[in-house]
Formats: sequence, C-alpha cells, structure tokens
Amino acid sequence: MGDFNNKVVIVTGAAGALGRAVTEHFLSRDASVACLDYSEDLLTGAFPDSKAKSKLFTIVADLNQRTSCKEAIATIKNQFGQIDILANIAGGFMMGDPVHATNDETWDFLFNLNTRSIVYTSSEVVPIMLEQGAGKIVNIAARAAVAGAKNMGAYTASKAAVMRLTESMALELREQNINVNCILPGTIDTERNRSDMPNADYSKWVPTSDLANVIGFLCSEESSAVNGAGIPVYGLS
Repeated sequence: MGDFNNKVVIVTGAAGALGRAVTEHFLSRDASVACLDYSEDLLTGAFPDSKAKSKLFTIVADLNQRTSCKEAIATIKNQFGQIDILANIAGGFMMGDPVHATNDETWDFLFNLNTRSIVYTSSEVVPIMLEQGAGKIVNIAARAAVAGAKNMGAYTASKAAVMRLTESMALELREQNINVNCILPGTIDTERNRSDMPNADYSKWVPTSDLANVIGFLCSEESSAVNGAGIPVYGLS
C-alpha cells in the first residue's frame, strides 16, 4: 500500500516506538525520511545504521522551541529540496491529579508536547507545501481525546486539542490540495506500556506496525478525499 518513491517525509518523535515504526514504514516504500527528535543519543540508538541509508536523515530539534523547528525544517528543505509529508508523531502521556489540583508543570508538559509541537512544525512545513501545491499531514490524537477521564484532565484536553487543530487545519488547507488528518490510538503495544502494565492482556493492544499502516494510508494518494478525519485505531481494547 502506497509507493512513496520521490516523496520526502518528516517524522517527529522518530526515536520513539511509534516513530520508529512509521519511519520504517516509509523507508520500506522508498520514501526519503527526515527523523526529528530532541536527542542525538536517542536518534543514534534508534537508527544506529542511519549513515548507511541514503534515504534516512536524522536531525536534533526541540519541538517546543519555534526557532529550533524553523532551523531543523530549513535544513531538511535544503537537504532534499521538498517536503511532501509531515507525520507529527511526537507526543506524551502523563497521569495526573484532579483538574483542580493540576500544576503548571503537568499542564505545560502535555500541551507543549502534544499541541505546541504541531503548531510549530506546521508553521514551517505548510508554507513549503503551499508553494509545492500539495502535501499530507497526520497528527496523533488518542482514544482519550473523545471523553474526559479521572485524573487525566490535562492529557485528555491536550489530545482533544489535537483533534480540533486537525479539523481546523483541514478546513484551511483542503482546497490547496493539502490533506490534514489524525489518528486516535488505543493502548499501543510498546515495551514501556508492557513494563507499566505487566498484568494487561497485550493481545488487545495496537501494534505500532498497524498504526504505521493507517498513517501510511492517510499519507497516500488513496486518501486524497479524506480531510479532517480522526481515525479510531483501538485494536481489541
């Protein structure tokens, strides 16, 4: 599904479990992939053979800093000459206190990582896509975005904001041939989640490869009529 030859993809949060799966998905379909994360050590650990792959490019960027995003995306544009797909995979989860007791640190962490990062990357990538006359953007919301949850107010609010940002961007950009959509994962089957929930039934969780397949579809020509969607990817949970 989806041949991405001659396409340039940016994957944020690329060193994480889902970011790695998305990167491999696009590389296996002949895309050139620019992998962004906040640490050179993380990127090296995730992609130890990156220098041997001509279509894989790693770059350190602080997605919560507008200047850092601007510099990173300018470097990618200079490297490849174009940017066709933006996969905003970077994000974070944190259980917290009741809403009335939520501190600034928790609120800022979740909204910065889950929403500000999308605004900053999009502010640099969208003008490039507009100039090119086409583009695909996929954001990561969450199943938790559709309803509040006890002691998760900041998290659910930040992911709901991702949905609203996605819908707004889709309405702003669809007539310029830029598709913007998001996915709503259930519990993702990662080593971290297994460690945090050792007694859970992992067979009901969503493999990262399945999520990458859905993201790949949303970035393919087959999804050209899909705009502003929030796609549930819950597995069996």
